[in-house]
Amino acid sequence: MKPEILKELLQKISEVKIAVIGDFCLDAYWFVDKALSEISIETGRPTEPVKYQKYSPGGAGNVTNNLAALGIKDIRAFGVIGDDPFGTEMIRILEQTGINTRNMLVQKNNWSTHVYIKPHVGDEEQNRVDFGNYNRLDNATADQLINNLKKEAGEVDLVIINQQVLSGIHTPYLRKILVDVINHWPEKVFIADSRNYSDDYNGACRKMNDIEALRLCRIAKESGEEVSCTEIGKAAERLYERYRRPVFITRGSRGSLVTDANGSLEINGLMILSRTDTVGAGDSYLAGISAAIAAGYSLETAAELGTFVAGVTIQKLFTTGTASPEEILKIGTDPDYVYNPDLADDIRQAVYFSNSETEIIRRLPGTPRIRYAIFDNDGTLSTLREGWEQIMAPVMIKAVMGDRYDDADRSLYMRVKTAVLDLIDKTTGIQTLRQMKLLIDLVRDFDLVPEDQILDEHGYKQIYNEELMKMVRQRESKLNKRELSVNDLTIKGSVDFLKLLHDKGIKLYLTSGTDEADVKHEASILGYDHFFEGRIYGATGDIRKEAKKDVLDRLLKQIGNSETSSIVTFGDGPVEIRETHKHGGITVGVATNELRRFGLNESKRSRLIKAGAGFIIPDFSSPAGLLELLNIR
Repeated sequence: MKPEILKELLQKISEVKIAVIGDFCLDAYWFVDKALSEISIETGRPTEPVKYQKYSPGGAGNVTNNLAALGIKDIRAFGVIGDDPFGTEMIRILEQTGINTRNMLVQKNNWSTHVYIKPHVGDEEQNRVDFGNYNRLDNATADQLINNLKKEAGEVDLVIINQQVLSGIHTPYLRKILVDVINHWPEKVFIADSRNYSDDYNGACRKMNDIEALRLCRIAKESGEEVSCTEIGKAAERLYERYRRPVFITRGSRGSLVTDANGSLEINGLMILSRTDTVGAGDSYLAGISAAIAAGYSLETAAELGTFVAGVTIQKLFTTGTASPEEILKIGTDPDYVYNPDLADDIRQAVYFSNSETEIIRRLPGTPRIRYAIFDNDGTLSTLREGWEQIMAPVMIKAVMGDRYDDADRSLYMRVKTAVLDLIDKTTGIQTLRQMKLLIDLVRDFDLVPEDQILDEHGYKQIYNEELMKMVRQRESKLNKRELSVNDLTIKGSVDFLKLLHDKGIKLYLTSGTDEADVKHEASILGYDHFFEGRIYGATGDIRKEAKKDVLDRLLKQIGNSETSSIVTFGDGPVEIRETHKHGGITVGVATNELRRFGLNESKRSRLIKAGAGFIIPDFSSPAGLLELLNIR
């Protein structure tokens, strides 16, 4: 989606009118601090002191909250609460957010407001306490709720049906009379997001996740179990045939699938670098697609907006978050997508060129004339810094854990380690300062280090660099003593490949997230700096500038956007691949086992395909097939 279209869309959705009928729930976050625990006189057991508490709407309430955050002024809630303090709090939060609650009914008997109390000790959630599991909706309450909806359905642009819990409002009786409302307004869009009753809402569009879609097709999958694109594609077709209304199926980081009379369309997921919490992501996606459809936009545009909304909210921890228009513009103006996730995670699907080791991810539409080649340095050409991840990980783990590093239990240590390794994997290739900026976010998320002891990105980078340079200088020393050769410290065939391209008159550029002075020095001692004729760029200490992106932008400004097919980028990190792919250049992922300096690293392959690589090579030892594909003769 072009930025100008996104801006227009966000302006137009503010004027739509949307009704939401469903299971309004309340998420309660109680943060326990045992420092002031005492022994209860009544029970003789230690108390659980709540230091602070937060409440946010869940279920249908989270949907309305997301709609309000998008800037929609007319949102009408249709639901049932109990005659209890939690119901009062629910109404207070909804009204504070600008949601019309005149159709929120109170059932005094056999009904408690649906509340999910989530106690936290540190960042670890304890056993949840639930209210509302034994609710029974009276038919009289159902009649009143549906009659109210009938009166107002004609005034709104779209109706969302939310079914979250088995003990909610969606009794067999209410489902039957709700379908009568849908049939009474055949031209109006109804979108049903139902965990248990999707088949019942005849005449409505459906939104569901991949596990729910397969279950509706009698295919059993556990939550979190991988679902292939082929499986979900077949399920989507079957469900559209069954419902004859558009179907939206979410796939987490793998994006979503939209199916209607014209067939299925895959919507890419977003690559999110920060730590995430997916609670409520489905509600955010639902709010986004509903707002766009209500404003008259296509299903594809609606799915893209839903993706952006969910992409914002999953970055908000310990809350069912929402996304403002400003946040959506920020993530949607220059989004980082996840491409070909199924192929990336399953090497059995790989297609190779003419018995070579060059894997074709995406064939070129025409015959390119390569004039410019951009190379990443570390891991693509040089192995001087091979093993940097094993140095960065301990530095980050110690930064996150602080004084708890030595005495923390294994569970906490493993949670921190997993989060750190995930951060390193996602940020490979970006400048070190940006990685350290994200580390600071991680330190604050875990809340193990006092605020006054948290360093800035420059401080953490200095600690890491000191450890890294010990290894680099040792390898340099061995090179100077001729204990190691250039071939021992470069990817196999890379120097010869640079010479080949240079001799053919192709202008070469070298980029890196490493400090620029270090990149130039290392290219010099490894003997390939002269191929770049001064076009070597690295980090400058300005976190706002990414060398790899700057080089590409500068080059495109020089040659014009119409000449992007004359640029090929070689890299082993997502940044250079992603940025080149965004601009329409040719991308070659160099997925080398750096320890051996040749052969395929499957983890790199997966990462590079998701970033947008058009081709994958294990090294530069057999370039003939790649040169033919790139029309370099």
